[in-house]
Amino acid sequence: MEKEKYIQDLRQIKEIMDRSSKFISLSGLSGVAAGIIALAGAWYAYRNIYTESDFYGYQVVTISSESIASIIGLGALILILAIGAGIFFTAQKAKKANQKVWNSQAKRLLINLAIPLVTGGLLSLIFLSRGFIGIIAPLTLIFYGLALVNASKYTHEEIRSLGIIEIALGLLSAYFIGFGLLFWAIGFGLLHIVYGIIMHYRYGS
Repeated sequence: MEKEKYIQDLRQIKEIMDRSSKFISLSGLSGVAAGIIALAGAWYAYRNIYTESDFYGYQVVTISSESIASIIGLGALILILAIGAGIFFTAQKAKKANQKVWNSQAKRLLINLAIPLVTGGLLSLIFLSRGFIGIIAPLTLIFYGLALVNASKYTHEEIRSLGIIEIALGLLSAYFIGFGLLFWAIGFGLLHIVYGIIMHYRYGS
């Protein structure tokens, strides 16, 4: 009995330390919503912006220089909707747990997430403006993965493994350069949905 009580006390201490050092209000449903939004955006891009072409026996997508503005606009819309969904579901979870959404842990999380994310976004825009369209999907996946790994120490541990998978997917996308949209849909769509569901069942909401 004493041993079980000791273990329970250690667990409670660990939970208290996690609450004080990590942002634990991150909602799994926000990941699911972001994934669905990304898949919808990828489908729209494939149907309305990209054109099919044959590549060593496979059907791949290409994009004309005239459609760059459409890609930027679509990307901005996806980002805004995903962030909005993330804020909504995370705020709902924090409200249920009687916790604040904006605190010191959230600030550290966002700062560590933003540094690689903004860097990758600006670099992608530079390459896009120069016409290097094929490298955009690998860059966004890799820098997004780096951002997740960098921010993972301030939230749930699953975020780190998601980041590593995103980096690996980005490197694979750089090798299969003609299939960027497919890898992008997997990384930002399917992986978000899968990890969102996992986090929802592990941590709730």
